[in-house]
Amino acid sequence: MSAAQPQAVTPERIMQFMWGYVPPLAIESAVCNGVFDALDKSPKTLDQLAAETGASTRGLRPVLDLLVGLQLLTRDNDNHYALTPDSSTFLVSGKPAFLGGMYRHMSRQLMPNFLHLRDVVKTGKPVERVDEKDDGSAFFAEFVADIFPMSYAPASVLANSLPQLHSGQPVRVLDIATGSGVWGIALAQASPNVTVTGVDWPNVAEVTQKMVARFGLTDRFSYITGNLREVDFGSGYTIATLGHILHSEGESASRHLLKKVFDALAPGGTIAIAEFLVNADRRRPVPGLIFAVNMLVNTTDGDTWSFEQIRSWLTEIGFTNVRQLDSPGPSPLILADKP
Repeated sequence: MSAAQPQAVTPERIMQFMWGYVPPLAIESAVCNGVFDALDKSPKTLDQLAAETGASTRGLRPVLDLLVGLQLLTRDNDNHYALTPDSSTFLVSGKPAFLGGMYRHMSRQLMPNFLHLRDVVKTGKPVERVDEKDDGSAFFAEFVADIFPMSYAPASVLANSLPQLHSGQPVRVLDIATGSGVWGIALAQASPNVTVTGVDWPNVAEVTQKMVARFGLTDRFSYITGNLREVDFGSGYTIATLGHILHSEGESASRHLLKKVFDALAPGGTIAIAEFLVNADRRRPVPGLIFAVNMLVNTTDGDTWSFEQIRSWLTEIGFTNVRQLDSPGPSPLILADKP
């Protein structure tokens, strides 16, 4: 028997990475030009799409064909373009799971900073400190509503898993870095006994109030405005949520924040944490590793961590029953209880 021949090394994967910036920008261009919204009404030809969206046929054709190749559109034998299940669910504005706003956030706020990554690697200093008030409050106010769909499904799973919400007793929720209010909104929808205190910068809280009003929950929400590292949370809360905030804080500030939450919870209270987790050996999953680079570019001390790391912080503070809850988000949620 002949020895197996070694597999030839090709540049294909390296070339794919080289052009990796094109798909998100193509998707964003289609979102901003109303392509997915137009096709949600009915399949259309190139000329029909150009007439409805006001975009040029020269500009649309290569982008539409790329979206077909990415399986975000289809094209039949009569050259009618149509949505796929993914684009119909996530890229049509006005639908509950719309994620198109995230692509605007990436192209306008994140990609310009990433162009300086080689310098950030050399200096270790971020391009823009979104974890600091002067830069951060404006940064977050611009996109918190766009990330609502990313967190609504896991927040709903959390609401269904918390026995406190279904005990018939009053439930006080502390929603830290409330942003769009998605975590508090989902918990308030799950039980009429829930009241929510949202914590965020004043201009971000204004966005929260608009979103809360859209869900008819204004009378169930109150607010503490200011820097979450400095404001007094109060005490006696049943549930505390930290939706994607630790990664921008860094380890030291995260530990301090978790201790503040521990002190704010009533005995028997539960903390729920959403994060982009990595495995203990930091080899996977890739989205968590990518997000660590995002934190390098945009924060002073931000990073991503494993469940094991966050569990050790929680345990040292005094939390018990640290556990993971499977959810539709980028990673499982982390829950723990105050004795």
